[in-house]
Amino acid sequence: MPEGRRISGKSGHFFDRDAVEAAVVALATTQHAVIALRQCVALGLTKQTVYKRARVGRLFRIHQGVYSLVPRQLLTRYGHWMAAVLACGEGAVLSHRTAAALHQLRATDRVHIEVTVPGATGRARKGIEVHRCTTLSPADVTVVNGIPCTSVARTFLDVGSVLPRRAVERAFDQAEVERVFDLRAIDDVLRRNPTHKGAPVVKSILAEHYIGRTATQSELEEAFLALCRRMGLPAPLVNEWVDLGDGDPAIWADFVWREQRVIVETDGDRFHSSKQARERDTRRDQRVVLAGWKPIRTTWRQVMNRPRELERTLAGLLQL
Repeated sequence: MPEGRRISGKSGHFFDRDAVEAAVVALATTQHAVIALRQCVALGLTKQTVYKRARVGRLFRIHQGVYSLVPRQLLTRYGHWMAAVLACGEGAVLSHRTAAALHQLRATDRVHIEVTVPGATGRARKGIEVHRCTTLSPADVTVVNGIPCTSVARTFLDVGSVLPRRAVERAFDQAEVERVFDLRAIDDVLRRNPTHKGAPVVKSILAEHYIGRTATQSELEEAFLALCRRMGLPAPLVNEWVDLGDGDPAIWADFVWREQRVIVETDGDRFHSSKQARERDTRRDQRVVLAGWKPIRTTWRQVMNRPRELERTLAGLLQL
């Protein structure tokens, strides 16, 4: 932590005001424009000075004991997350769904920020969902973009206790995409937390799920995959390159059953509604058929409103 420069005089030691100002700004800048009252005091500001600056608009109170250099409405998402961690005291870390968002494992639109504090006690804070943990170890903690948070492995364990299984699977898949999946770290977390509520979900995913093979890229793809699972279909490969062997470039397919040589494309309006896209899709389907594959296309309306007809088509193509 940067410190204000101490000066000795006849009246004793005091802090150089300019150095203190620079140190406060420097620290807040590394923390996404927020700073804790205790940090200000450590740098040489008095509590009374901080309170006065908040009254006159030179600092902006975000939580009790946490201030920002900018008004609340200008604070970034990272700033709000950092402020929540600072508000919960020493050892607090971003966790659960919010940590998953910080690690870019899954998005979240929750209003409350989730923070884990070590120990069995911790004060409730407005806008913050506080999780108390007596088993959080240094191995479970990391820093991402300057914000203390749970490690990827620990985050899996925590979201396993609050999210549906499929949502956790998607986080596993995204970890593989982001190249942050570490099986040894996950095994270590499970070994140290055998009775954690999220442990059974994480263990079952590791045992049954092919990590990275169902990394869907849209809600339509996710809905189609859910339909396949309801039907008990063989698991398709998701977002897979397929070399048709015709001398032209390989194609990128949404869902692939290689053994049955079936390709399914989920056509969303965003990428398939233009004239150029329709012409491209037509030529692509012609190549797929000539290569001996069976391509079909489906839409959001069919997946969501007419699933029975799609189920009959899939059952016929896969010879079920």
